[in-house]
Amino acid sequence: MAKRNTIKQKELSEEIQAEMSEAVEEKVEETENFINTFFSQKKVSTYLVARNLPFIAFLAFLGLLYISNRHLAENTVRRIDRLGREVKELSWDYKSLNAEQMKLTTQTEIAKRADTLGLRERTVPPIKLEIVKELK
Repeated sequence: MAKRNTIKQKELSEEIQAEMSEAVEEKVEETENFINTFFSQKKVSTYLVARNLPFIAFLAFLGLLYISNRHLAENTVRRIDRLGREVKELSWDYKSLNAEQMKLTTQTEIAKRADTLGLRERTVPPIKLEIVKELK
């Protein structure tokens, strides 16, 4: 059973099918004509190229500008990443040095280091000195 051309479940008449095929053929011819005229030697001439040379140079300049901007952006991203890693490393160094300093400044650690120098922790309370001023 051959499938017939239908629109919305209604069969098309021979006239409508002929009109549709003619419309399709016209569109194909227009497309072929456009491609032929676009690439023909009459349309692409030295005059046309010379007339549009400033525009082509402008497009080339925009392309170079786009490439250089992309290059600078990538370098900036790399630099930010490198500095971020360096900040993390310095933060770790700071935290480890700070913890080490806190450990070394405890009273017991200071007493141990002072003992190697021959100094001992005082066991008697300090004496208060009073200075008496004489009136003249």
